[in-house]
Amino acid sequence: MIVAPEGFLEGYVGNDKRTPGLDRDRYLAVAEPPDGLLLNRVRGLARELRVHLMLGFAEKRAGEVFNSAVLCSPSGELALRYAKTHTADDEPFNTKGTEFTVADTALGRWGALICFDRRLPETARILALKGARLILVPSWGAYGEINDKMMRVRAYENGVHVVFAHPNRGLIIDPNGKILTQNAGAGDQIVMMPVKLSTGPPQHLRNRRPEIYGEMLTHGK
Repeated sequence: MIVAPEGFLEGYVGNDKRTPGLDRDRYLAVAEPPDGLLLNRVRGLARELRVHLMLGFAEKRAGEVFNSAVLCSPSGELALRYAKTHTADDEPFNTKGTEFTVADTALGRWGALICFDRRLPETARILALKGARLILVPSWGAYGEINDKMMRVRAYENGVHVVFAHPNRGLIIDPNGKILTQNAGAGDQIVMMPVKLSTGPPQHLRNRRPEIYGEMLTHGK
C-alpha cells in the first residue's frame, strides 16, 4: 500500500495561502473527476504495480470542487473516495465533505482523513466505530512535535494503525501510539515497513458507554 500527500495530483493549489490570487475558474480548470485523465493513469499505475494506492486531488463533482483522496485497488478500481470534511477556513473554493467512508480491502478495513480532519477527535473515532483498523491521513499543512503527538493519540485512543503522509513528514504508528517508523532529515523519502493490522474491536471501543454521551450532540453547537 502506498500513500501520497494531500493535493498530490495538482499540488494542493486550492489553499489560498499556497496560491494567492487563485480564482474559482482557474481552480476548476485543474480539478478533475475520479474518472479523469490523470486519475485513470493513477488507477493504471496501481494495477501495474499491484498495490493499493492513495493520493489527494482536487475533485470536480457536479460543478463543485472537493479536496479529496482516492484509494485505488490493485485491480485499478476505486476502493475508497473521501472528501475533506474540515478546513482551517483557507480553502475558499472547496466544498466540505459530509461523509466518513471506510473500505473493505483484501488487507483489512481502512478509513481516511485529510490534514485538518485529524485535529478533531470525532473524525477518527467515527472511522474506528465503523470498523476501520487503519486510518490513512494524507496531509499538507502544519507538522512538528504537536502533530506527532496528535497522531499518536489518534492511534491510541481508537486502537488503530495510522499512516501520516506529508511532504515533510512521514509516520507509521501502531494502535498503542508507538511510532514504528518515520522519515529522517529533510528531502523526499519513502517511509515504509510491514505491519499486521488488528482484527477485533480495541478495548477503548469495547468499554464505551454511548448511552450517556448525548450531551455531545447538544452542547457546543
